[in-house]
Amino acid sequence: MSTVVRGLVYSLFFSMMGIGYGQPSANLYPDSYQTIESWGNLPNGRVWGATSAVYPASDGSGNIWVAERCGQNDCAGSEDVAPILLFSASGEVIRSFGEGLFAWPHGIFVDGDNNVWVTDARVSGGKGAQVHKFSENGELLMSLGTTGYAGHGQHEFRGPSDVLVAPNGDIFVADGHGRGQFANSGDRIMKFNANGEFLMAWGSTGTAPGEFQDPHALALDSQGRLYVGDRENRRVQIFDQNGNYINHYNQFGRPSGLFIDKQDNIYVADSESRTISNPGYRRGIWIADPHGWITGFIPDPEPNPEEIGTSLAEGVAVDSDGNIYAALVGPRGMNKYVKR
Repeated sequence: MSTVVRGLVYSLFFSMMGIGYGQPSANLYPDSYQTIESWGNLPNGRVWGATSAVYPASDGSGNIWVAERCGQNDCAGSEDVAPILLFSASGEVIRSFGEGLFAWPHGIFVDGDNNVWVTDARVSGGKGAQVHKFSENGELLMSLGTTGYAGHGQHEFRGPSDVLVAPNGDIFVADGHGRGQFANSGDRIMKFNANGEFLMAWGSTGTAPGEFQDPHALALDSQGRLYVGDRENRRVQIFDQNGNYINHYNQFGRPSGLFIDKQDNIYVADSESRTISNPGYRRGIWIADPHGWITGFIPDPEPNPEEIGTSLAEGVAVDSDGNIYAALVGPRGMNKYVKR
């Protein structure tokens, strides 16, 4: 069965079983995770800011990288606060860095050499609209984009939400956070080589296959297929690395965060679905097998999720033991979910 036909079968199946618009009922998947709230101990009385970026270290240590917004929801003016932190598996800070470089940290990726890539998705205080690459010790190795300038050129970003590095070193950036001055022209996926040289871009604002509205998250599976969390379009689109459309899934609500583990299981964080924005969808973290069949669900703990905006995870990551980490924008901080 081809990927496209399989996707149509899945959509039909989910529509038949679901509570609306192609999503299966969350009641089919009892919560099988123990929640560790407010995971991660910040030093010296520091408080968490809005947090959307989390990723496991690639060195097998079990450590977790996190980027948060300097104790608030914007790092501009917080020149002495380091927004990038490395936590041990037990939740203690090992090191931190990135002071004075960011306006609004948003997405994070850790490559095979344990280099840390972080996107800066807004312009504020003369900073932002960039992607920064750091060594694991905090040395700034590369910056893409023009600092403090939001644009739509080959070496400019209007709002880089997420970044991913393929095994061959190619760099992919999801560009298009927020609407702003580039509405109807700024939603795209950009591709660079390992030296930061522009290779190509694809996509524009729209709803057709290969078009986007707020491409918010990226993930790569073992076959080299690129998954894009197309949040405002309420779908995950799948492409090859040259931008050719393969398939899409619409059973995950409004995807804010994406992660694919080494077994190709898919984790999708929907932090925003509610009656006024996405009726019929449950907000939480959805877990699926490599074919998109949903196998688990972690519900939003907010008692009235239909009445508020972002509450559960916007960023999601999974360590080698299967523990799930949720980066929280609204509540500010991190949760950890351990399999019962």
